Amino acid sequence: METKQLGKTGIFVSAIGLGGMPMSIYNRPPESESIQVIHRALDFGITFIDTADSYCKDESDKHHNEQLIHKALASYQGDSSQVIVATKGGLMRPDGNWTRNGNPEHLRQTIKVSFEALGGAKPIDVWQYHSPDNNYTIEESLAPVKEAVEAGLIRFVGVSNFSVEQIKRAQDVVDIVSVQNQYSPWERQPEIDGVLEYCQDQGLTFLPWSPFGGRRRHQNLEDIPAIAQLAKEKGVSVYNIVLAWLRSKSPAILPIPGASKISSIEDSAQAINVKLSDEEVRKIDRAT
Repeated sequence: METKQLGKTGIFVSAIGLGGMPMSIYNRPPESESIQVIHRALDFGITFIDTADSYCKDESDKHHNEQLIHKALASYQGDSSQVIVATKGGLMRPDGNWTRNGNPEHLRQTIKVSFEALGGAKPIDVWQYHSPDNNYTIEESLAPVKEAVEAGLIRFVGVSNFSVEQIKRAQDVVDIVSVQNQYSPWERQPEIDGVLEYCQDQGLTFLPWSPFGGRRRHQNLEDIPAIAQLAKEKGVSVYNIVLAWLRSKSPAILPIPGASKISSIEDSAQAINVKLSDEEVRKIDRAT
């Protein structure tokens, strides 16, 4: 598996990661199957896994995905010592809905629970503030995160769903290594608002969430002629083409496609070998 540096940390991870969300929310598969998916990802050399405290069914189920990933890593027969797990905090799941909570005391507490859910034996590799809460300033919300770094609970910090201005404010509080915003053929905002360019200039890793458009849109990729045609010409899936397209957009990008089936992560891992020419990239750009 090709690797790339995580931010400016000097740590190299797989150039394609694994998103854990599908294993813990809608249509959750049996735990044994999810563990097999994670193990298969590791077999392919994937060493970056993205999760969150809110990847669960509701508040009573909080931290489910973190616990699942820890169990999978602990039971893997091979070497998982180089795997980086990036989690997030700051979203709540009341009755299965999504709400923001940037209350510093809440973040202080959920960081501690995430630390334990991921094993409690070493600092959280990457902790990301999931989404800004307008009820609190970014400085207020990130203060306990900085405390957790200093206390040895967190190794690196990232942000999610942030604008360039918000990223800059976060950087004034604590060192940032990654930014996770929505980016897909249907959602091109990071190209427009300057976040992608800023990440590249600053040496930050950009993690595109919902790279295939999410659970409602991913099956519609076949309906984009440019993508479907390239997939047919190259003998790969439309998902491979999208991952190759994303990777071609900036060296800062590290796709984190979600998976809840072994076949899905096998397909995503193989996308590392798919290359697109500049004209092929432009062809997709024009069609989306």
